[in-house]
Amino acid sequence: MAATHVRVHVSRTQNPASPGAEPPNSVADLLARTTPAALDEAVSTLPWAALDALVLASTSSGYAMGHRDESALVQRLSERWCLPTSATAMSAVSVLRAHDIKRVSLIHPPWFGSSLNDLGAEYFRSQDFEVVEAVIAELPNDPDRIEPASVVDRICDHLSPRAEGVVIGGNGFRAARAVHALESRIGRLVLEANQVLLRSVLDSVGATIAINGFGRLLNDLPDPAPRGTRGNHAKRHPVHVHVAGRVRGQRPRASRRRGRRP
Repeated sequence: MAATHVRVHVSRTQNPASPGAEPPNSVADLLARTTPAALDEAVSTLPWAALDALVLASTSSGYAMGHRDESALVQRLSERWCLPTSATAMSAVSVLRAHDIKRVSLIHPPWFGSSLNDLGAEYFRSQDFEVVEAVIAELPNDPDRIEPASVVDRICDHLSPRAEGVVIGGNGFRAARAVHALESRIGRLVLEANQVLLRSVLDSVGATIAINGFGRLLNDLPDPAPRGTRGNHAKRHPVHVHVAGRVRGQRPRASRRRGRRP
């Protein structure tokens, strides 16, 4: 979505009891991958000294933890590594509140199953949103076979008219390229897991970057940061983001270690 502005370093969190297992298949496994030790291990394997932000790219982990524990985890990571930190579900909650959206439709990928689908609904209800529906999209159970047009058609055909906004959960659900067309057809704000994380990262470092083609959320520019702040630095240089979590269908790219910029 922002290849010219953001450089991403990816590390997969591990369950110490079953290292190498992929993907997580239970709430217990998700929680084991998000302990302080597991997350610190993931961060330590990457050139964190060159990073501008940390991201926990796992919608399902947020659902498993709940909002309170996810918030505590994000705060701890930020304090431990002295970097702004974001998580998927938390970021979606913040955006919904900023846009004064109360009634939401949740759309999840087939591999979430009924348990995570229900946990997603509970997550947003715990934050005082009315979840008018939480559904598993009738799409292929394989990220590589999901096309943006299919995502648009599936949501448009089944979306509740009561929904004020749509949240597409699942960082492995390749739906970002469906957002623009979907918003054009339904006339409502659409949040997608990776899109909303990117917005959170850009805001956290004060990067005033507009990105076209992925929905209103990335088209809207925040107020410019005051001169001399980190925001001006971010406008001139790429933002380096560490993604800790389960990212289906992706592999970390080799990267050179870089020292922290002044």
